[in-house]
Amino acid sequence: MSSNQSFAGNPCPVPFVQDTFFTGGGFVEGRLCASVTADIRCCLPCPMTDWAYPDSFKTVGSVAQWLSVVGIICCVFLLISWAVLPVEKTFRHYLSICLTTGVLLMSLGFVIPLAAQPEECFDHITPNSMQTSSVCAASGTFLLLGGWAGVMWVFLRAVSLHLQICWQVVVGRNFMWFSQGVGWGIPVIGVVCALVFSGVSFRFGSTCHINHKNSLADLWIPLLVFAGLTIIIQFATFGYCIKVYLASLADNSASTEGSGLPSYTNSIRTMTPKQAYRRVRRVIELQWRGIAIVLIIITDVIFFSIVFVFQDNTVEAVKRDQSIAGDWIGCLLQNTGKKEPCLSKAAVLVVNMKTVGAVLFLLGMNGIWLALLLGRWSMVTGWVDLIMGPFSDRNKREFVSVDARLDDLKKDTRSYEMLSRDDGKTMDDSVTPSVVTPVSPTAKLPMRSPTSTNNRDSGASNDGRRTPDYFGHTARYHAPVRSFSSPRPPQTVTWDARETYARSPPKQDEYVNPLGLNRI
Repeated sequence: MSSNQSFAGNPCPVPFVQDTFFTGGGFVEGRLCASVTADIRCCLPCPMTDWAYPDSFKTVGSVAQWLSVVGIICCVFLLISWAVLPVEKTFRHYLSICLTTGVLLMSLGFVIPLAAQPEECFDHITPNSMQTSSVCAASGTFLLLGGWAGVMWVFLRAVSLHLQICWQVVVGRNFMWFSQGVGWGIPVIGVVCALVFSGVSFRFGSTCHINHKNSLADLWIPLLVFAGLTIIIQFATFGYCIKVYLASLADNSASTEGSGLPSYTNSIRTMTPKQAYRRVRRVIELQWRGIAIVLIIITDVIFFSIVFVFQDNTVEAVKRDQSIAGDWIGCLLQNTGKKEPCLSKAAVLVVNMKTVGAVLFLLGMNGIWLALLLGRWSMVTGWVDLIMGPFSDRNKREFVSVDARLDDLKKDTRSYEMLSRDDGKTMDDSVTPSVVTPVSPTAKLPMRSPTSTNNRDSGASNDGRRTPDYFGHTARYHAPVRSFSSPRPPQTVTWDARETYARSPPKQDEYVNPLGLNRI
């Protein structure tokens, strides 16, 4: 709305307008008005931020919204990677997936106004609300839901880490279902309560925020309670880690020098300080990304909550006591509606623009932090392999011949030559291969004559390949007759070759294979 718009019979000085020119519609409680006489109320033109901040404020808001766009791209990349790529490439976990989803929803609350470019004001003095603007309803709902989800999932991540480090509890499927119920149930309930009892409107920039009415009870206090619990749990975990570290420095027991694991006879509850320190260090090395994300998200939410609550309370205080903004109003009247000379006196109405810009930038960067800390370079290589897979298949060899290079076998110890039914011939596509693996006891190599055995044991067969017979004999296991698991008096032990399955002395005419003496 133009600030110099004239209204016939307007008793209010420029730039103020009498509220009787506008009846109903929009968020009427969002007007900033002051009573001049018993019958005249003069209101500041909408939006209020245009009068309290310099013109560069819109540029700051636009930059923060474009940061949210980058954050959304990062979140979408993470979510698609976790859904498409194998787990060994992404190391996905439901705590990370749900937290990223929450940050994505919160970022949508800033991106939707950027794409829709909504009209912030319903009329000259009244801002739009969720009843009069669908864009306002969408952006406000996404902002509330994303903020709630972000706080709840960092809270659950902090609880999970605390249980693992401090109480040696392995969180499993029960904790996962509990987290899903709490992590999404409480945000949905909180958003419904906030929209029903408070509502959202254009009160601070182009994104809709919760109204002042009942906002402390249905949003800010519960949100800050969970944020405070997260900080307490996180610092309790840090305190335990410091305690374990200090105890390990004073531990001089020789039994813990050789291994960082608890002994076989001791449970995890009886670990020495050095063993406990090594266990905690391993957990932190695996979870440091999650710890950093918890601290970043919870700091952003608390910072945003404090700033917006302070801003909201300041505006409400001005509505109750117009003398608070007396100097600023007098400056506007003196300069006939020019805001530039009066910006220094508007500090009593709004939060400093640098502080607001810092809050918006931090919220917009949450998705980028997730990509940096939860993303891995293996995701990029995984996408390259997935995209280039159809093209690389054309270059693959259709079969492995009997004269395959030994370098390929050395690179992959699990690969075996695929032979046809006729020994020594290349397997053709029309022949069904017989796969030979070390775990297949029924696979047998073809019988050979003593001459071929001689050649085989000497290191080469007729076709020049090394084909050691690893599967020719099967050892039968027998339980030991004697056991020394408990102290017993020494017994006279006699050695019998048949009991130990040792090879009998060879006869004079029998051929002895020197390379096969190690086989049973």
